[in-house]
Amino acid sequence: MNITKGDVLELRRRLKKTECTFGRMCGCYVNSGKQVVLKFSESFSELEEDEFYKYLEIAKKTLSGTLGSNLLELEFDRSESAAEHQKYLLALKESKLGNEELLDRLYEQIIAEYAYPGNYLILVYHDIYDVPSKATSGEEQDESEEIYEYILCAICPVELSKPALGYREDENRIGARVRDWVVGLPDLGFVYPAFANRGSDVNAVMYYVKTGKSSHPELVEQVLGCVPQRTAAEDKQAFRSVVLDAFGEDEEQADAAFFQIQKTISGMVAEREEDESLPPVSLTAETLSGLATEAEVPEKVRELMEKSYTHVFGDTPPVADNVLDSKLVEEGTARAHTAALEQKVAVLQQELAAQAAQRVDAEDDAPWREDAEIELHVPQERASRIRADVVDGQKCLLIPLEEGEHARINGVEQPL
Repeated sequence: MNITKGDVLELRRRLKKTECTFGRMCGCYVNSGKQVVLKFSESFSELEEDEFYKYLEIAKKTLSGTLGSNLLELEFDRSESAAEHQKYLLALKESKLGNEELLDRLYEQIIAEYAYPGNYLILVYHDIYDVPSKATSGEEQDESEEIYEYILCAICPVELSKPALGYREDENRIGARVRDWVVGLPDLGFVYPAFANRGSDVNAVMYYVKTGKSSHPELVEQVLGCVPQRTAAEDKQAFRSVVLDAFGEDEEQADAAFFQIQKTISGMVAEREEDESLPPVSLTAETLSGLATEAEVPEKVRELMEKSYTHVFGDTPPVADNVLDSKLVEEGTARAHTAALEQKVAVLQQELAAQAAQRVDAEDDAPWREDAEIELHVPQERASRIRADVVDGQKCLLIPLEEGEHARINGVEQPL
Protein backbone atom coordinates (compact mmCIF):
# COMPACT_ATOMS: atom_id res chain seq x y z
CA MET A 1 0.00 0.00 0.00
CA ASN A 2 1.39 3.39 -1.04
CA ILE A 3 -1.28 5.70 0.38
CA THR A 4 -0.54 6.70 3.96
CA LYS A 5 -2.70 8.07 6.73
CA GLY A 6 -0.79 11.33 6.39
CA ASP A 7 -1.73 11.58 2.70
CA VAL A 8 -5.42 11.24 3.49
CA LEU A 9 -5.26 13.77 6.32
CA GLU A 10 -3.38 16.26 4.12
CA LEU A 11 -6.14 16.21 1.49
CA ARG A 12 -8.91 16.20 4.06
CA ARG A 13 -7.71 19.17 6.10
CA ARG A 14 -7.81 21.36 2.97
CA LEU A 15 -11.57 20.93 2.67
CA LYS A 16 -12.63 24.06 4.50
CA LYS A 17 -13.80 27.46 3.37
CA THR A 18 -10.42 29.20 3.49
CA GLU A 19 -8.32 26.46 1.85
CA CYS A 20 -10.65 24.61 -0.54
CA THR A 21 -9.63 25.00 -4.18
CA PHE A 22 -12.34 23.00 -5.97
CA GLY A 23 -12.84 24.55 -9.38
CA ARG A 24 -15.93 22.87 -10.75
CA MET A 25 -18.56 20.48 -9.48
CA CYS A 26 -20.99 18.49 -11.62
CA GLY A 27 -23.90 16.29 -10.68
CA CYS A 28 -26.47 13.81 -11.93
CA TYR A 29 -29.65 12.98 -10.01
CA VAL A 30 -30.99 9.45 -10.70
CA ASN A 31 -34.35 8.02 -9.60
CA SER A 32 -35.13 4.46 -8.48
CA GLY A 33 -35.98 3.52 -12.08
CA LYS A 34 -32.41 4.38 -13.16
CA GLN A 35 -33.67 7.43 -15.06
CA VAL A 36 -31.75 10.70 -15.07
CA VAL A 37 -33.90 13.40 -13.46
CA LEU A 38 -31.38 16.25 -13.43
CA LYS A 39 -27.85 17.12 -14.53
CA PHE A 40 -25.98 20.25 -13.49
CA SER A 41 -22.57 21.91 -13.51
CA GLU A 42 -21.46 24.65 -11.10
CA SER A 43 -18.43 26.79 -10.35
CA PHE A 44 -17.72 25.73 -6.79
CA SER A 45 -16.63 29.15 -5.57
CA GLU A 46 -19.92 30.70 -6.78
CA LEU A 47 -22.18 28.39 -4.78
CA GLU A 48 -24.40 29.93 -2.12
CA GLU A 49 -22.84 29.64 1.33
CA ASP A 50 -25.22 26.96 2.66
CA GLU A 51 -24.78 24.86 -0.49
CA PHE A 52 -21.00 25.40 -0.41
CA TYR A 53 -20.70 23.89 3.06
CA LYS A 54 -23.06 20.99 2.35
CA TYR A 55 -21.24 19.98 -0.82
CA LEU A 56 -17.92 20.40 0.99
CA GLU A 57 -19.16 18.10 3.77
CA ILE A 58 -19.95 15.40 1.20
CA ALA A 59 -16.48 15.66 -0.36
CA LYS A 60 -14.86 15.56 3.08
CA LYS A 61 -16.78 12.42 4.01
CA THR A 62 -15.38 10.70 0.91
CA LEU A 63 -11.92 11.18 2.44
CA SER A 64 -12.86 9.75 5.83
CA GLY A 65 -12.44 6.31 7.35
CA THR A 66 -9.57 3.94 7.97
CA LEU A 67 -7.10 2.78 5.33
CA GLY A 68 -7.51 -0.91 4.63
CA SER A 69 -10.87 -0.95 6.40
CA ASN A 70 -13.36 1.21 4.50
CA LEU A 71 -10.87 3.39 2.63
CA LEU A 72 -9.27 1.14 0.03
CA GLU A 73 -6.34 1.54 -2.35
CA LEU A 74 -7.40 -0.10 -5.63
CA GLU A 75 -5.09 -1.16 -8.43
CA PHE A 76 -6.08 -1.39 -12.09
CA ASP A 77 -6.64 -4.84 -13.48
CA ARG A 78 -3.98 -6.04 -15.94
CA SER A 79 -6.18 -6.14 -19.01
CA GLU A 80 -6.85 -4.06 -22.12
CA SER A 81 -10.25 -3.12 -20.76
CA ALA A 82 -8.73 -1.82 -17.52
CA ALA A 83 -6.18 0.20 -19.51
CA GLU A 84 -9.07 1.85 -21.36
CA HIS A 85 -10.77 2.71 -18.08
CA GLN A 86 -7.56 4.26 -16.78
CA LYS A 87 -7.10 6.26 -19.99
CA TYR A 88 -10.68 7.52 -19.73
CA LEU A 89 -10.30 8.61 -16.09
CA LEU A 90 -7.15 10.55 -16.99
CA ALA A 91 -9.01 12.28 -19.84
CA LEU A 92 -11.91 13.18 -17.51
CA LYS A 93 -9.46 14.66 -15.01
CA GLU A 94 -7.59 16.64 -17.65
CA SER A 95 -10.86 18.02 -19.05
CA LYS A 96 -11.45 19.74 -15.70
CA LEU A 97 -15.06 18.48 -16.03
CA GLY A 98 -15.60 20.70 -19.03
CA ASN A 99 -16.32 17.85 -21.48
CA GLU A 100 -20.00 16.92 -21.28
CA GLU A 101 -19.55 13.68 -23.25
CA LEU A 102 -16.92 12.40 -20.83
CA LEU A 103 -19.14 13.25 -17.86
CA ASP A 104 -22.16 11.54 -19.44
CA ARG A 105 -20.05 8.41 -19.94
CA LEU A 106 -19.26 8.32 -16.22
CA TYR A 107 -22.90 8.83 -15.29
CA GLU A 108 -24.08 6.13 -17.70
CA GLN A 109 -21.53 3.60 -16.46
CA ILE A 110 -22.42 4.18 -12.82
CA ILE A 111 -26.16 3.97 -13.54
CA ALA A 112 -25.67 0.72 -15.48
CA GLU A 113 -23.51 -0.99 -12.83
CA TYR A 114 -24.55 0.49 -9.49
CA ALA A 115 -27.03 -1.90 -7.85
CA TYR A 116 -29.06 0.45 -5.69
CA PRO A 117 -32.86 0.34 -5.29
CA GLY A 118 -33.54 4.00 -4.48
CA ASN A 119 -32.79 7.50 -5.70
CA TYR A 120 -29.21 8.79 -5.60
CA LEU A 121 -27.02 11.72 -6.60
CA ILE A 122 -23.69 11.40 -8.42
CA LEU A 123 -21.34 14.28 -7.65
CA VAL A 124 -17.97 14.90 -9.36
CA TYR A 125 -15.48 17.52 -8.14
CA HIS A 126 -12.30 18.76 -9.84
CA ASP A 127 -9.37 20.15 -7.88
CA ILE A 128 -5.79 21.28 -8.37
CA TYR A 129 -3.57 21.21 -5.30
CA ASP A 130 -0.17 22.91 -5.20
CA VAL A 131 1.57 20.47 -2.89
CA PRO A 132 3.94 22.50 -0.69
CA SER A 133 7.44 21.18 -0.14
CA LYS A 134 8.53 20.24 3.33
CA ALA A 135 11.69 21.29 5.12
CA THR A 136 13.88 18.68 6.78
CA SER A 137 12.12 19.59 10.04
CA GLY A 138 8.82 18.46 8.50
CA GLU A 139 7.27 21.93 8.35
CA GLU A 140 5.52 22.96 5.14
CA GLN A 141 7.08 25.71 3.05
CA ASP A 142 5.45 28.16 0.66
CA GLU A 143 7.00 26.98 -2.58
CA SER A 144 5.19 24.19 -4.45
CA GLU A 145 6.80 20.82 -4.78
CA GLU A 146 4.25 19.23 -7.12
CA ILE A 147 0.92 19.97 -8.79
CA TYR A 148 -1.66 17.34 -7.85
CA GLU A 149 -4.73 17.43 -10.09
CA TYR A 150 -7.56 15.02 -9.35
CA ILE A 151 -11.27 14.27 -9.51
CA LEU A 152 -13.38 13.21 -6.57
CA CYS A 153 -16.63 11.35 -7.12
CA ALA A 154 -19.29 10.74 -4.45
CA ILE A 155 -22.49 8.68 -4.76
CA CYS A 156 -25.08 9.85 -2.23
CA PRO A 157 -28.47 8.32 -1.38
CA VAL A 158 -31.45 10.66 -1.77
CA GLU A 159 -34.34 9.78 0.55
CA LEU A 160 -37.63 11.27 1.66
CA SER A 161 -37.45 13.15 4.93
CA LYS A 162 -39.23 11.50 7.83
CA PRO A 163 -42.89 12.34 8.55
CA ALA A 164 -43.17 15.05 11.20
CA LEU A 165 -45.38 17.80 12.52
CA GLY A 166 -44.49 21.42 11.92
CA TYR A 167 -45.83 24.97 12.01
CA ARG A 168 -47.78 25.81 8.85
CA GLU A 169 -47.36 29.54 8.69
CA ASP A 170 -49.87 30.12 5.87
CA GLU A 171 -52.60 28.43 7.95
CA ASN A 172 -51.30 29.46 11.39
CA ARG A 173 -51.56 25.94 12.76
CA ILE A 174 -49.54 22.84 13.57
CA GLY A 175 -49.86 20.24 10.84
CA ALA A 176 -48.04 17.57 8.87
CA ARG A 177 -44.75 18.90 7.52
CA VAL A 178 -44.25 18.66 3.78
CA ARG A 179 -41.86 15.79 3.06
CA ASP A 180 -39.08 16.42 0.57
CA TRP A 181 -36.13 14.58 -0.93
CA VAL A 182 -32.92 14.94 1.11
CA VAL A 183 -29.37 14.25 -0.11
CA GLY A 184 -27.45 12.15 2.41
CA LEU A 185 -23.74 11.62 2.95
CA PRO A 186 -22.09 9.29 0.41
CA ASP A 187 -22.32 5.51 0.48
CA LEU A 188 -19.48 5.26 -2.06
CA GLY A 189 -16.84 7.50 -3.55
CA PHE A 190 -13.43 7.56 -5.18
CA VAL A 191 -10.46 9.83 -5.82
CA TYR A 192 -8.39 9.56 -8.99
CA PRO A 193 -5.45 9.67 -9.28
CA ALA A 194 -4.72 8.51 -5.75
CA PHE A 195 -2.70 10.86 -3.53
CA ALA A 196 0.22 8.72 -2.35
CA ASN A 197 3.47 9.82 -0.73
CA ARG A 198 2.32 13.42 -1.24
CA GLY A 199 2.07 13.00 -4.97
CA SER A 200 -0.07 11.72 -7.82
CA ASP A 201 -0.30 7.94 -8.39
CA VAL A 202 -2.06 7.39 -11.73
CA ASN A 203 -1.94 3.62 -11.22
CA ALA A 204 -4.19 3.62 -8.17
CA VAL A 205 -7.65 4.75 -7.07
CA MET A 206 -8.58 5.65 -3.50
CA TYR A 207 -12.02 4.12 -2.93
CA TYR A 208 -14.38 5.02 -0.07
CA VAL A 209 -17.15 2.77 1.30
CA LYS A 210 -19.49 3.87 4.08
CA THR A 211 -19.11 1.58 7.11
CA GLY A 212 -21.57 -1.29 6.94
CA LYS A 213 -22.34 -0.77 3.24
CA SER A 214 -21.44 -3.01 0.29
CA SER A 215 -18.25 -2.20 -1.62
CA HIS A 216 -20.12 -2.92 -4.90
CA PRO A 217 -17.41 -4.93 -6.68
CA GLU A 218 -19.39 -4.68 -9.93
CA LEU A 219 -18.83 -0.91 -9.94
CA VAL A 220 -15.13 -1.30 -9.09
CA GLU A 221 -14.61 -3.67 -12.01
CA GLN A 222 -16.87 -2.20 -14.70
CA VAL A 223 -16.63 1.54 -14.00
CA LEU A 224 -13.08 1.91 -12.64
CA GLY A 225 -11.43 -1.14 -14.20
CA CYS A 226 -9.85 -2.04 -10.87
CA VAL A 227 -9.44 -5.23 -8.87
CA PRO A 228 -12.16 -5.36 -6.18
CA GLN A 229 -11.26 -5.50 -2.51
CA ARG A 230 -13.35 -6.31 0.51
CA THR A 231 -13.89 -3.79 3.26
CA ALA A 232 -13.10 -4.80 6.85
CA ALA A 233 -16.81 -5.40 7.47
CA GLU A 234 -17.02 -7.70 4.42
CA ASP A 235 -13.87 -9.57 5.47
CA LYS A 236 -15.33 -10.09 8.94
CA GLN A 237 -18.63 -11.45 7.61
CA ALA A 238 -16.93 -13.74 5.07
CA PHE A 239 -14.57 -15.10 7.74
CA ARG A 240 -17.45 -15.80 10.11
CA SER A 241 -19.39 -17.64 7.40
CA VAL A 242 -16.39 -19.81 6.48
CA VAL A 243 -15.83 -20.94 10.08
CA LEU A 244 -19.45 -21.47 11.11
CA ASP A 245 -20.64 -23.11 7.87
CA ALA A 246 -17.94 -25.78 8.17
CA PHE A 247 -19.73 -27.22 11.23
CA GLY A 248 -23.03 -27.71 9.44
CA GLU A 249 -25.97 -27.85 11.86
CA ASP A 250 -23.88 -28.18 15.02
CA GLU A 251 -24.36 -24.54 16.04
CA GLU A 252 -23.24 -24.96 19.65
CA GLN A 253 -19.87 -26.45 18.71
CA ALA A 254 -19.47 -23.92 15.89
CA ASP A 255 -20.07 -20.96 18.21
CA ALA A 256 -17.66 -22.33 20.81
CA ALA A 257 -14.89 -22.89 18.24
CA PHE A 258 -15.47 -19.51 16.60
CA PHE A 259 -15.14 -17.77 19.97
CA GLN A 260 -11.87 -19.57 20.74
CA ILE A 261 -10.48 -18.63 17.31
CA GLN A 262 -11.54 -15.02 17.79
CA LYS A 263 -9.96 -14.97 21.25
CA THR A 264 -6.62 -16.09 19.83
CA ILE A 265 -6.85 -13.51 17.01
CA SER A 266 -7.53 -10.84 19.65
CA GLY A 267 -4.26 -11.71 21.35
CA MET A 268 -2.39 -11.51 18.05
CA VAL A 269 -3.82 -8.06 17.32
CA ALA A 270 -3.09 -6.82 20.85
CA GLU A 271 0.54 -7.88 20.48
CA ARG A 272 0.85 -5.78 17.31
CA GLU A 273 -0.75 -2.79 19.01
CA GLU A 274 1.86 -2.90 21.77
CA ASP A 275 4.71 -3.07 19.23
CA GLU A 276 3.96 -0.91 16.16
CA SER A 277 7.11 -2.19 14.42
CA LEU A 278 5.44 -5.57 13.95
CA PRO A 279 3.56 -5.95 10.64
CA PRO A 280 -0.16 -6.85 10.61
CA VAL A 281 -0.86 -10.58 10.74
CA SER A 282 -2.01 -12.00 7.40
CA LEU A 283 -4.54 -14.79 8.01
CA THR A 284 -3.62 -17.37 5.41
CA ALA A 285 -5.33 -20.76 5.12
CA GLU A 286 -2.35 -22.24 6.98
CA THR A 287 -2.79 -19.71 9.81
CA LEU A 288 -6.49 -20.55 10.05
CA SER A 289 -5.62 -24.25 10.26
CA GLY A 290 -3.37 -23.53 13.25
CA LEU A 291 -6.09 -21.48 14.93
CA ALA A 292 -8.64 -24.26 14.34
CA THR A 293 -6.27 -26.89 15.75
CA GLU A 294 -5.72 -24.78 18.87
CA ALA A 295 -9.51 -24.48 19.23
CA GLU A 296 -9.74 -28.31 19.06
CA VAL A 297 -11.79 -28.32 15.86
CA PRO A 298 -12.30 -31.87 14.53
CA GLU A 299 -10.00 -32.77 11.64
CA LYS A 300 -12.77 -33.24 9.03
CA VAL A 301 -14.32 -29.88 9.92
CA ARG A 302 -10.91 -28.22 9.82
CA GLU A 303 -10.20 -29.57 6.33
CA LEU A 304 -13.56 -28.33 5.08
CA MET A 305 -12.88 -24.95 6.68
CA GLU A 306 -9.48 -24.61 4.97
CA LYS A 307 -10.92 -25.53 1.57
CA SER A 308 -13.74 -22.99 1.88
CA TYR A 309 -11.34 -20.32 3.15
CA THR A 310 -9.03 -20.75 0.16
CA HIS A 311 -12.00 -20.53 -2.22
CA VAL A 312 -13.38 -17.34 -0.61
CA PHE A 313 -10.17 -15.38 -0.02
CA GLY A 314 -7.89 -16.83 -2.70
CA ASP A 315 -4.50 -15.15 -2.93
CA THR A 316 -5.56 -12.10 -0.91
CA PRO A 317 -6.07 -13.30 2.68
CA PRO A 318 -7.38 -10.71 5.15
CA VAL A 319 -5.37 -9.21 7.98
CA ALA A 320 -6.24 -10.20 11.53
CA ASP A 321 -7.53 -6.72 12.40
CA ASN A 322 -10.23 -6.96 9.71
CA VAL A 323 -11.75 -10.24 10.89
CA LEU A 324 -11.51 -9.59 14.63
CA ASP A 325 -14.90 -9.26 16.30
CA SER A 326 -13.83 -7.34 19.41
CA LYS A 327 -17.35 -7.08 20.75
CA LEU A 328 -17.82 -10.87 20.57
CA VAL A 329 -14.54 -11.47 22.40
CA GLU A 330 -15.37 -8.92 25.12
CA GLU A 331 -18.87 -10.28 25.67
CA GLY A 332 -17.69 -13.91 25.60
CA THR A 333 -14.86 -13.20 28.04
CA ALA A 334 -17.27 -11.39 30.37
CA ARG A 335 -19.71 -14.33 30.23
CA ALA A 336 -16.92 -16.80 30.98
CA HIS A 337 -15.74 -14.67 33.91
CA THR A 338 -19.29 -14.45 35.26
CA ALA A 339 -19.77 -18.21 34.89
CA ALA A 340 -16.49 -18.86 36.75
CA LEU A 341 -17.59 -16.59 39.60
CA GLU A 342 -20.99 -18.28 39.75
CA GLN A 343 -19.25 -21.67 39.93
CA LYS A 344 -17.05 -20.46 42.80
CA VAL A 345 -20.11 -19.13 44.64
CA ALA A 346 -21.90 -22.46 44.15
CA VAL A 347 -18.90 -24.37 45.56
CA LEU A 348 -18.70 -22.03 48.57
CA GLN A 349 -22.43 -22.40 49.17
CA GLN A 350 -22.05 -26.19 49.13
CA GLU A 351 -19.14 -26.01 51.59
CA LEU A 352 -21.08 -23.69 53.91
CA ALA A 353 -24.12 -25.96 53.75
CA ALA A 354 -21.96 -28.97 54.61
CA GLN A 355 -20.39 -27.14 57.55
CA ALA A 356 -23.83 -26.07 58.78
CA ALA A 357 -25.06 -29.66 58.53
CA GLN A 358 -22.06 -30.86 60.57
CA ARG A 359 -22.82 -28.32 63.29
CA VAL A 360 -26.48 -29.40 63.40
CA ASP A 361 -25.42 -33.05 63.69
CA ALA A 362 -23.04 -32.17 66.52
CA GLU A 363 -25.74 -30.22 68.32
CA ASP A 364 -28.20 -33.08 67.89
CA ASP A 365 -25.70 -35.44 69.52
CA ALA A 366 -25.18 -33.06 72.50
CA PRO A 367 -27.33 -33.52 75.70
CA TRP A 368 -28.59 -29.94 75.41
CA ARG A 369 -31.72 -28.51 73.94
CA GLU A 370 -31.46 -26.97 70.46
CA ASP A 371 -32.44 -23.57 71.80
CA ALA A 372 -29.82 -23.61 74.59
CA GLU A 373 -28.02 -20.28 75.09
CA ILE A 374 -25.55 -21.50 77.74
CA GLU A 375 -22.77 -23.90 76.87
CA LEU A 376 -20.60 -25.53 79.59
CA HIS A 377 -17.20 -27.10 79.18
CA VAL A 378 -16.34 -29.50 82.00
CA PRO A 379 -14.29 -32.66 82.30
CA GLN A 380 -16.18 -35.76 81.27
CA GLU A 381 -16.06 -37.25 84.79
CA ARG A 382 -17.82 -34.16 86.17
CA ALA A 383 -20.47 -33.96 83.40
CA SER A 384 -22.37 -36.96 84.80
CA ARG A 385 -22.88 -35.16 88.08
CA ILE A 386 -24.56 -32.07 86.53
CA ARG A 387 -28.35 -32.18 86.67
CA ALA A 388 -31.31 -29.95 85.83
CA ASP A 389 -33.80 -29.02 88.56
CA VAL A 390 -36.31 -26.36 89.54
CA VAL A 391 -35.31 -24.01 92.32
CA ASP A 392 -37.85 -21.49 93.55
CA GLY A 393 -39.88 -22.08 90.41
CA GLN A 394 -36.89 -21.43 88.07
CA LYS A 395 -35.27 -24.04 85.86
CA CYS A 396 -31.63 -24.42 86.90
CA LEU A 397 -28.51 -26.43 86.21
CA LEU A 398 -27.02 -27.74 89.41
CA ILE A 399 -23.27 -28.21 89.41
CA PRO A 400 -21.91 -29.89 92.54
CA LEU A 401 -18.68 -28.40 93.89
CA GLU A 402 -16.18 -30.19 96.07
CA GLU A 403 -14.66 -28.54 99.11
CA GLY A 404 -12.06 -26.01 98.10
CA GLU A 405 -13.37 -25.72 94.50
CA HIS A 406 -14.48 -22.42 93.01
CA ALA A 407 -16.00 -21.25 89.73
CA ARG A 408 -15.47 -18.44 87.21
CA ILE A 409 -18.16 -17.19 84.81
CA ASN A 410 -16.86 -15.22 81.82
CA GLY A 411 -13.56 -14.99 83.65
CA VAL A 412 -15.06 -13.49 86.82
CA GLU A 413 -14.61 -15.26 90.18
CA GLN A 414 -18.00 -16.17 91.63
CA PRO A 415 -18.70 -16.02 95.40
CA LEU A 416 -20.05 -19.22 96.89
